[in-house]
This record gives sequence, C-alpha cells and structure tokens, in this order.
Amino acid sequence: MSAKIVGLEELSERSKQLRAAGKKLVATNGCFDLLHVGHVRYLQAARALGDLLAVGLNGDRSVRELKGKGRPITPEHDRAEILAALQFVDLVTIFPEMRATQFIAASHPAIYVKGGDYSPETLDEQERALLNKIAAEIHFIPFEAGYSTSGLLEQIRKSAS
Repeated sequence: MSAKIVGLEELSERSKQLRAAGKKLVATNGCFDLLHVGHVRYLQAARALGDLLAVGLNGDRSVRELKGKGRPITPEHDRAEILAALQFVDLVTIFPEMRATQFIAASHPAIYVKGGDYSPETLDEQERALLNKIAAEIHFIPFEAGYSTSGLLEQIRKSAS
C-alpha cells in the first residue's frame, strides 16, 4: 500500500506540520468509483490551487448509501491506491461517513474544492459551517461535461445488451 494513504489521525498530524511550514493544503473528497478523465482534470485543477492535495475518499458503505445498489464498482482500498498513484495527489484518506466533516476537520485545509455540480447552496450545511469556522477558502471547479461514472456505467450496460 502507498505511503500516501493515511488515516484521519496521520492526516491531521501532517496537516499541522504543513501549516507550520507555511504550506497551503488543498482538500477535496468524493467517491471516485471508476476513475475517468473528468476526475483527473478535476484533481489536477484542485492541486494547482495550493502546495499539496489531500483527497478524502468515501468508503464502500457511504458510496452504497450515496449511489445505490451495485456501487461501488471498485472497492475502497483499490480506489485509494489508484488515487495515490496519481502524481498530483499527495494524501488519500478513506472515511466511512456519508459527509466529509471528519475528513475536513482532520485535513484543516487552506482551500476546499468541490466540482461544479455543487454550489454554495448545495454544499452540506455542516461541512460549510466547519469550513467557515476554520477559515478555508471554498472553490468550485467547473464540471467536465460528458464525463461521469454513472454515464460510463450506462454506456457499459447498453453495450453489454
């Protein structure tokens, strides 16, 4: 397993060290079930906003709750390893909850990033409150049209029938 994959406690410790060194940590989170070019472009854009990128990865249980039956396609440890293999991803933390509140608290990012399918109004209220409390900037990166895991799965289903 990659040294980039860390638990919440180590993420918190590393984040403190980075802040003390004057580094700007960017954080984002998601399911990243079937990694596609939309994800890659999004993560690259997120990383470009700071010095390091921490990715919070929804665990298998929360992906099932968020996406429904049959998901995730790829188990959490495999998804974490794939994300950690990307040169522009510095840290990956799996979290079991549906909301990223504990991940945000541990990473204490200078900048928090979500995709363009979110807005300030649709960002979870508890996550937004915590981000405001820690004075994190919130950025929304435009959604890559034509790229989605659900779309890929639909395409696979159609071609299989």
